[in-house]
Amino acid sequence: MARNTFLTALKIGTAFAAIAVCAPAFAQVSEADPEVEAAEGVANDEAIVVTARRREERLVDVPIAITAYSGEQLEQSGAIDITDIAQTTPNVTLEPSRGTNSTLTAFIRGVGQQDPVAGFENGVGIYLDDVYLNRPQGAVLDIYDVERIEVLRGPQGTLYGRNTIGGALKYVTRRLGNEPRMALRAAYGSYDQADIVASFALPLGDSGFSIGGGGAVLTREGFGKNLTTGAENYNKDVKAVRGSFEYDRGGLFVRLSGDYTDDESSARGGHRLITGLATGRPVLDNVYDTRGGLRDPEQSVEAYGGSLFAELEISPSVTLRSITGYRKDDSGTPIDFDALPVVDVDVPAFYNNKQTSQELQALFDIGPLNALVGGYYLDASARTVFDVRLPNTVTALTFGNVDTQTYAIFADATYDITPQFSASVGARYTWDERTSSIRRGVFLGGGGSPFFGGTGRQILVQSTFDGTKDFKKFTPRASLSFKPHPDHNIYASYSKGFKGGGFDPRGVTTACRTPTGVVCNAQEIFDFIAFDPEEVDSYEIGYKASVLDRRLNFALAAFRADYTDVQIPGSVGTVLNGQQTFIGITTNAGEARIQGVEAEASATLGRDFAGAGSRFGLAGTLGYIDAEYKQFIDGRGIDVADRRSFQNTPKWTASSTVSLALPIGDGSLDASATAAYRSRVQQFEIPTPMLDQKGYTLLDANLVWHAPGDKFTIGIHGRNLTNKRYVVSGYNFLAQNPDTGAFLPGLAGQPFRPSLGAEGVLTAYYGNPRQVFGTIGVKF
Repeated sequence: MARNTFLTALKIGTAFAAIAVCAPAFAQVSEADPEVEAAEGVANDEAIVVTARRREERLVDVPIAITAYSGEQLEQSGAIDITDIAQTTPNVTLEPSRGTNSTLTAFIRGVGQQDPVAGFENGVGIYLDDVYLNRPQGAVLDIYDVERIEVLRGPQGTLYGRNTIGGALKYVTRRLGNEPRMALRAAYGSYDQADIVASFALPLGDSGFSIGGGGAVLTREGFGKNLTTGAENYNKDVKAVRGSFEYDRGGLFVRLSGDYTDDESSARGGHRLITGLATGRPVLDNVYDTRGGLRDPEQSVEAYGGSLFAELEISPSVTLRSITGYRKDDSGTPIDFDALPVVDVDVPAFYNNKQTSQELQALFDIGPLNALVGGYYLDASARTVFDVRLPNTVTALTFGNVDTQTYAIFADATYDITPQFSASVGARYTWDERTSSIRRGVFLGGGGSPFFGGTGRQILVQSTFDGTKDFKKFTPRASLSFKPHPDHNIYASYSKGFKGGGFDPRGVTTACRTPTGVVCNAQEIFDFIAFDPEEVDSYEIGYKASVLDRRLNFALAAFRADYTDVQIPGSVGTVLNGQQTFIGITTNAGEARIQGVEAEASATLGRDFAGAGSRFGLAGTLGYIDAEYKQFIDGRGIDVADRRSFQNTPKWTASSTVSLALPIGDGSLDASATAAYRSRVQQFEIPTPMLDQKGYTLLDANLVWHAPGDKFTIGIHGRNLTNKRYVVSGYNFLAQNPDTGAFLPGLAGQPFRPSLGAEGVLTAYYGNPRQVFGTIGVKF
């Protein structure tokens, strides 16, 4: 059955590519349309250049499934932050994480992580100028002064290391160059959206030195209100700045850069999907309104960091590179799970992260051989502190501290056997040490624990844990490429990735019992709290081509991934020593298999039909995933693989874009419209009625006028023009049938039974409603 499904998907993907190939090809893809170019297209005779293999290559030459977006494309589409690219990237999910604007939830090809608590690792690597961001807080990167964004799908464990088991996102800022420039862009639109973005670059004479930078102020009123506190809900108040100092002369390039982001947006409150079981509070009409009464701590995200990049060309065949990075972020957030004025399941939380990294590379370009060898070091610490405030003034306070030290050595080489055939091999060996300290106590009394300003007194210690665990992993890769023409690439590849293991910061050590009911000893507690790394072995075949003088571009990939020791973090409500509480439960579920296809295509169907420079283009993307668990042992010790599904992984993703460019006087008018479809998606592995989202389509449109030389632009942009309401994340603490996911009835005829709190928690967060905004850009 699975094999037939895979073959069907492969046929669908092949047919999609065939349609693109057979489309009339008598003009070029519009230079001004970002979503047309997004499907691995190019706007002119210049090929797209990426650095997926840590060296500059044409996109068509790289035997990896990649989607690349240039800064010009993103500006043309009015993109605001990194999540905007998910609509036109197959098999990719990017969303802000539940109660914040700045924490990123990322999934690629079914692999990712939506739990931001310290101790759990990302499944998708996020890189800012080749510096790995170890934590998801502050990773919803705003788009300004960007050179390009690359989305690498599939494990990237050899060149990018741990926690790229699903893929990698590379955010590459623009180098200053040797020409002075300045750009200003302003936007105003729905919900009083008011954005200002500025950037500049200034060479210092002929010295080889340049200075530059950029900044952004991004504001918007809320889509709704918090009816209890009066605060805006789903608003935005972000200030960001970036600066760099560069030297480029005589084969030596050095860049010292730094950035700072201050997010003072209000906390995002969720929308209750059920009537309050204790107070009878009804469901609100506006899904963007909330009633949450939690006010502490004040919502705030501060993130900053810097990097020193140095590259020395010793000779035409040897280049040395050093990448040094430092990052720090601090977040405070009040998460009102029950979204009601009463204290039912209220979680004030702090997240504090910092990291230092160093990477050294040596690149060799010797005739038919391109090679890279290097080493990597990461020293990172993450702390999460949170109360869980329950009815009757009961509070559980949790401290979770995790220190990570990672060392790795790696090598990768590509050899051109003939002008048409090339082979690539690579390997990485990683030493990963995780040290965790977990403290948890129960407090009784008003206002929560003293750490968050409450007056509760401690009545119980539930967890005291300190532990260290080492992990060692070997992650190889190999590929073969056949290029019957310089602009055609047929490839097959294998790659291995892993995500680090660790300790569950929400685990309750006093809950540990042996199978016979005896209290656990120290080693048994260690095993109870710890979880293992997860691994994936991925196989991929693909075909990329740029034909008819690059007027038609397409890419097709089919993949299969064998996924083992899958980490499933979660928490459940329970009663311990007579007291309602919650327990973290993280399991290595067992085994899974993921397979699917991806297709991307762009073509120009008309050119110069309404004057010189007029163009008409079509583009599309298609992603299909058949993901299933082969083994999933639940808390009862039962294999429920046939009753579990992958979270945040729609089976189908697709987009279609039509674009038109017309000359207007000495300038040009560019119009585009995109329809993006995502099929049904589950928020968790077990079905959750009302919270799981049915399939939906979003419609966007852009209209931009460009003055000659692109010195001045005026645009209007529309997002979600049909005003579709769709769930992107949520919380559930209702008792469920462990096999079907159906909610269990409560006492006295109640339709639901709370597993934590008294009101019942089924809370949803929604994607943005319809937004229309205008932009004005000036370049000097």
